[in-house]
Amino acid sequence: MPLVQNSTTEPVAVIETRLAHDTHRAASALLADAAERPSVPGAALTELRDFLVANLHHHHESEDRELWPLVIAASSERAGGLAALSTEHEELDAALDALGSMPVEDGAGRDALAKAASAVRDIVDRHLAHEEPLLFPALREMSPETWDAFSEQVIATTPPVGAHLMVGFLDQVGTAEEVEILLSRLPGPLQQFVPQMRLQAKETFAALAPGK
Repeated sequence: MPLVQNSTTEPVAVIETRLAHDTHRAASALLADAAERPSVPGAALTELRDFLVANLHHHHESEDRELWPLVIAASSERAGGLAALSTEHEELDAALDALGSMPVEDGAGRDALAKAASAVRDIVDRHLAHEEPLLFPALREMSPETWDAFSEQVIATTPPVGAHLMVGFLDQVGTAEEVEILLSRLPGPLQQFVPQMRLQAKETFAALAPGK
């Protein structure tokens, strides 16, 4: 698959991973904020919550199963640090399961949801602060061919839940060039729906954070 050329100094592996991480930061922060406001429709909260839970599970499971072995194969010295990150993934799993089980009501009575969303946000922020200093240097050493194979596998297995929100968040956290690098990996038939997904994401964001 032909990919968009990258004119920045960072390898594509770092760009894609940073945008994925920043999407998780932005999505978890938005959910924690929106859950505290009774005026936000329950349907929009559910949409964002389900997107966040599904995509975070998939992201860190892909790291544990596929990316960590690639990194360790290149440098066994990183194995201890990656094992610690996988332990943090287990903590995140428990928090995501709790968040996913919370009822989402219209109006007031969202204290439990807001608490669960805040817990996920805090774990995501802390975990990524631990992960990125270890992972980014490893990704800078990874061959483009190795990364491309991993990235394409991740995209092929990404759950379709809230796909439009992924496009919307990428537009928020990345430059136009960076976003195009990621979207260029989508199967051709899906790329025609990107403009529609952008519009749908804007509608959801307007419901979650009116006036922003």
